[in-house]
Amino acid sequence: MDSWPVNWEALDALIIDFAKSENLIEDSSPPSSPSLTSSYHSRLIIRQIRRSLEVGNIDAAIDILRVHAPFVLEDHRLLFRLQKLKFIELLRKGTRDDRIFAIDYLRKSLAPCALNAYPEAYEEFKHVLLAFIYDKDDQTSPVANEWAEKRRYEIAGLVSSVLRAHFHAYNPIFSMALRYLMSIHKVFCFRQGIVSPISYLTERLLLEERDFPALPPESLYEAQVFDEVDIQALAHAVELTRQGAIDSLRFAKGDLFQAFQNEICRMRLNDAMLDELVREYCVYRGIVEPGMQTSSEPLKVNPPESGCCSSLDSSIDVDHSTAKHSNSETSATTDLSSMQGIDVELRFASEPTNNLEDCSPSGSHQSESSSLLRNRSKGAGERSKRKRWRGRHDDLDFISGVHFNRDGKQEVSTSISKGVECTSAEDKYEIVLQMKELASRGMAAEVVEEISTLDPDFFVQNPVLLFQLKQVEFLKLVGLGDHSGALRVACSHLGPLAAHDPNLLKPLKETLLSLLRPNEEALVTGLPLHALATSLQVAFGKRLGIEEPQLMRIMRATLHTHSEWFKLQMCKDRFESLLRIDSLKENNTPVLTSLATSKSNIDSCSLGSSQATISSTTGVSDDSSSPNQASSQDAICDENAILKVMEFLALPRADAIHLLAQYNGNAETVIQQIFA
Repeated sequence: MDSWPVNWEALDALIIDFAKSENLIEDSSPPSSPSLTSSYHSRLIIRQIRRSLEVGNIDAAIDILRVHAPFVLEDHRLLFRLQKLKFIELLRKGTRDDRIFAIDYLRKSLAPCALNAYPEAYEEFKHVLLAFIYDKDDQTSPVANEWAEKRRYEIAGLVSSVLRAHFHAYNPIFSMALRYLMSIHKVFCFRQGIVSPISYLTERLLLEERDFPALPPESLYEAQVFDEVDIQALAHAVELTRQGAIDSLRFAKGDLFQAFQNEICRMRLNDAMLDELVREYCVYRGIVEPGMQTSSEPLKVNPPESGCCSSLDSSIDVDHSTAKHSNSETSATTDLSSMQGIDVELRFASEPTNNLEDCSPSGSHQSESSSLLRNRSKGAGERSKRKRWRGRHDDLDFISGVHFNRDGKQEVSTSISKGVECTSAEDKYEIVLQMKELASRGMAAEVVEEISTLDPDFFVQNPVLLFQLKQVEFLKLVGLGDHSGALRVACSHLGPLAAHDPNLLKPLKETLLSLLRPNEEALVTGLPLHALATSLQVAFGKRLGIEEPQLMRIMRATLHTHSEWFKLQMCKDRFESLLRIDSLKENNTPVLTSLATSKSNIDSCSLGSSQATISSTTGVSDDSSSPNQASSQDAICDENAILKVMEFLALPRADAIHLLAQYNGNAETVIQQIFA
């Protein structure tokens, strides 16, 4: 089992919703909500406006706004910024005709708008006139910032924020959740002094820049009173100042969750890289067909060398043993000149190179693997359910191709049956998916038989997986009333496995208790078969040279740090339900997962801080805390005192709690001591 359990079925649902919402897959089924279609078209419009502004085509952006969002041009504050940018772009062209046109545009459009835009607009208007004198290449000029191309991106981000909120064209839930989880992961690692084991991905995927916040309507600038709990929750969830959180709530008219979505969507992701990660995951999970096209000028995203990460690495079970560190700093920004379809060459597409000369269509090894290879047609029904990946063909002009690869080849253990080594990459991929499908259906005996035939040493190296599969077989037999058969499984497999691993004794005892409760529905439907199937897929796939998707590593790491972060905050995340984060952590824990749960608790202890992890809202303490400790810390963690210290001292929640603990929970004393 993974050291940090993730509900992969819930993630599958979010990923499919994301792919449908972004029109990345060909799917004839209707969208789960009619709003998804309208939101997608709105996002396309916003994307086109953004790209036009980013390349300096201001007229094209204004034309689209005039058709689809005329209210933007009616807001003189936004119109002035757009016109000022157009003036600069006219001068940037450098021709005599464009310079004359810029003077005329200045007189007829920019100057009149500056008088009515906002108080500082006329001063900005006079300042931008210096662009007539100072060259665009003069980095020391007073108008160097006006000439800078980053100004295009700032205005594009501002307009995008306004349009997104107006149309409610928010990113799909998965995309927002990923932004949120990665931002918390970065903050947590920084504050705890931990080197993130997935930094080689997050640094390229989550961009540093954010869109400018939308401007609240002038009618909303009068004083409004918001709940301090909402202000602090928003400020610390998306790293805003207190005033920034108030402005965001003002723009959302006090709606905390709308303000949160506005702020989350201001975070920028590398869309091309995200699409590649999603596609890789979908192929691995059997959601889409495995195309093998590659894009030009691939971007290599390599993990760091093993041994460079802290205890966080081991606590989330990230394996970097076969990877090399990339020394080149590769930018993940978009390439406007090329795009022939976003695709990725699957990392498991390469054939193992060892012992290939021994492969032949005859012999005992070939017959060992023939049962699955001959019967691949049995999986045709599952393959027919897979979607076809289409990519962002609506954005061919703007999105660059990104290609994931690793330095170094994936080696396959020589103990694997040569019959499997001789099979193609697609056959291996199908074999792993079939094993996952059988396991998810509870066909444990068939899984053990097939895998043992293909790779006799697999369960020798993965005894816990064998134990869990035999648990499923035992419980199914009990449910069918075959107690003798169940006991044979226990004596032949479960007992010997537990004898070699004392950690398996407790789940063995719990399994045997099922003899007293022979209820088929309770025994079979309650089993976490999908979690077991995923663990089997990852482990057996690695034996065949099929690496798990990078996205699985990201989700495992970020969900772990999300839980640890809110332990430090001593509160519940108010936004986890909105982003379905709670469902990603849901994990039914009957007999099969009792062992994994205990191991997960042990692993997570290596990452936490020395601070207590008492929730002020739930009153749940760590197992290690005594009742006296819990009661005293509950008294210290008074919510009003925490909020007061956070507000007056502009401190993160964990720091406020730490200070309150030093002064017996008295907020006034804390504030006095700081200012003294």
